[in-house]
Amino acid sequence: MPATAIVLAAGEGTRMKSAHAKVTHKLLGLPLVTWVVRSAKEAGCERVIVVVGNGADEVRSILEPEGVEFVEQTERLGTGHAVRCVRDAVGELSGPTVVLSGDSPLVRPQTIASLIATATEAHNACTVLAMEPADPTGYGRLDVDAAGQVTAIIEHKDCTPEQRESLTLCNSSIYCFCGRRLSAGLDLIGNDNVQGEYYLTDMVGIFVGQGEPVAYLRAEDDSELLGINSRSQLAAASKVMQRRINEELMAAGVTMIDPDLVWAGPDVTVGRDTTIYPMTFLNGSTTIGEDCVVGPNTRLTNCTVGNACTVDETVGVDAVMDNEVSCGPRAYLRPGTHLLDGSKAGTHVEIKNSTIGRGSKVPHLSYIGDTTMGEGVNIGAGSITCNYDGYHKSPTVIGDNVFVGSDTMMVAPVKIGDGALVGASSCITKDVPDNALALERNDQVNLEDYARLRRERIEKGL
Repeated sequence: MPATAIVLAAGEGTRMKSAHAKVTHKLLGLPLVTWVVRSAKEAGCERVIVVVGNGADEVRSILEPEGVEFVEQTERLGTGHAVRCVRDAVGELSGPTVVLSGDSPLVRPQTIASLIATATEAHNACTVLAMEPADPTGYGRLDVDAAGQVTAIIEHKDCTPEQRESLTLCNSSIYCFCGRRLSAGLDLIGNDNVQGEYYLTDMVGIFVGQGEPVAYLRAEDDSELLGINSRSQLAAASKVMQRRINEELMAAGVTMIDPDLVWAGPDVTVGRDTTIYPMTFLNGSTTIGEDCVVGPNTRLTNCTVGNACTVDETVGVDAVMDNEVSCGPRAYLRPGTHLLDGSKAGTHVEIKNSTIGRGSKVPHLSYIGDTTMGEGVNIGAGSITCNYDGYHKSPTVIGDNVFVGSDTMMVAPVKIGDGALVGASSCITKDVPDNALALERNDQVNLEDYARLRRERIEKGL
């Protein structure tokens, strides 16, 4: 029977000290709740229902592309109440029903799938995902009988000293329920506790009292079950995911000089035989091909890099580099930049919304904006396209095999024809025909002996 996932994402997260809902904070560029939703879907949950409350509109806007359903918990009266809100909104639940926390982004799809399989095969009313952390302080403990059935979940504060020592299995707050039996039992949960809330953990006691089977599945890796309630815990979880992603990339043939100093997001792909140097950040949907050298000190966001490229000390956003491209050090590729095969953006070069043709070079200290550049072009140092007049952006077109001398200003809109030569220190305001020499300079004036006379006047205080 198809599985359903309920993701609890209504909490405020006061310890985050934030104006944003806790589950919207990002781990490696992806909101916490998005990690959980995607894991549930990859595990085979055909239906994902997200319970929203605090920051509901923000959570909805983030998850809208993920194709989930939403149920709002207008009063935050506990986890049991949240699941009851789901039942009341969508009707009786059926089939395997996984309950996940929106602030636990590290749980793997394989673990969720195993939890569902264990619960389904044994026909359990509830299967608890359990863990044995090195420090169990604060976690509810599972009391398990000789047959391996869970008889109770005892909150840490309610454990006796002996129970704290002997009960090592802890509750992760992730469960797989039989949807039918869960729906029937939700109204039996009471709120006779200090907080006056309805706790989903009470379903364990209810099922045990009814003679229904309650079991557990021990997670293989306790780090999967880390919840995030503070900025410090967010940093710790980010480190876990960093190592997980980097191990997968290295296993696929990527070399990392220091994996602890490489950060790649979940949607990043890197080809084999590519080397990544320290302090490299690969964000968003960045794709890197084979045999590249990336970094150090490089940050790429939503960039596409072809094969055999060198990307050194570069910031790139929404940019494309084809094959055998050289970029950097200290280059800035802004949105709309496209470097064709064998082209170069060198030291202290900024490029925006421009195409750099095959084999063309912008080696150093230049700005190219709103430009279409042909093949085999060389741009001299200190040259810029003056594309903005304070009100409008205008284009520059540079043909094939053009040589632009150093310190040249190309005032857009302007076109430089194929094979043209532009003299250094020119200010080009008119179109340059094919194969022409364009030279724009004032006559040089030399005032003989001026420098010596000036020094003498200064020394005499004149």
